[in-house]
Amino acid sequence: MAKQGCLEHSASLIVSLLIAIGFLVIFSSAHAQPNQSPSRGYILHVQMTPAVCALDPNRKKQRKCLEGYALTVAGLVPEGRYTGCETTSSAILPPLQAKVVARIIPDEVSRIQLWHSVGDCMSMSAVQYFRTIINYAQRLKIPAVLTDASSHTIQRQTLLAQFLKLNSGLPADGIEFSCQNNHGTTLLTHVSVCYNSNGSYKSCTSHELSNCPKNFTIQGTY
Repeated sequence: MAKQGCLEHSASLIVSLLIAIGFLVIFSSAHAQPNQSPSRGYILHVQMTPAVCALDPNRKKQRKCLEGYALTVAGLVPEGRYTGCETTSSAILPPLQAKVVARIIPDEVSRIQLWHSVGDCMSMSAVQYFRTIINYAQRLKIPAVLTDASSHTIQRQTLLAQFLKLNSGLPADGIEFSCQNNHGTTLLTHVSVCYNSNGSYKSCTSHELSNCPKNFTIQGTY
C-alpha cells in the first residue's frame, strides 16, 4: 500500500508539472514581442519617383531622380503597427542580385537603410527579403499612365479600376493610394499593395487607408 501511495503521489506530481509547463508556454506566447510574432502579411510600397523627387529637394541628387526613374520600390514592410524592427545584420547582397535589385531600388544607400529599418521584423535574411521584393514587384502589373512622360490628372476610381483589371485576384481594398500637396496640386506619391505571407493579394487592414482625394495628379517623368 505504501508503494502504491508513492506511485500515485509521483503521478500526481508529473501531471502538475505538465500543467505548469503548459501554462508557461501559453503565457510566453501571449507576451511575445510584436517583432517576434508571425506576420499577418506584407505591404509593398511603390514610390512615384518623379513626384517624390519634385517634393523633396534633398532627393534630387539621388540616382533615381537624376536618371528619371518613373517608379521605384520604397519598401516591403510587415502588416500592422510594428516597432523595434531595426537590425544591424548585413545588407550585403551577391553581385548579381544587387544588380537586379538596383532596377527598382537604384540607390544602394537607400537599400541598406531600408533593410536596417525593417529587417528584425521580417523573419528572413536580407537576401531573402530583397528576393521577395523582386518577386512581388515583377508580378505587379502597373497601369501605363504611371510611367508616362507627361503629367496627368486622374480620378482615383479610374486608376483603381486599371490596377484591378491588370492584376487578377487583387481585391479593391487590397491597394491604397497616398498623396501629398505641392503648391496647390495634389500629387500621387505612393501606391501600397497588401499581400498574404504566401505572396497572394489580400485586403489591407483598416489602418492602411488612402489619403488621396477623388482626383489627383500623376507627375510625368520629364
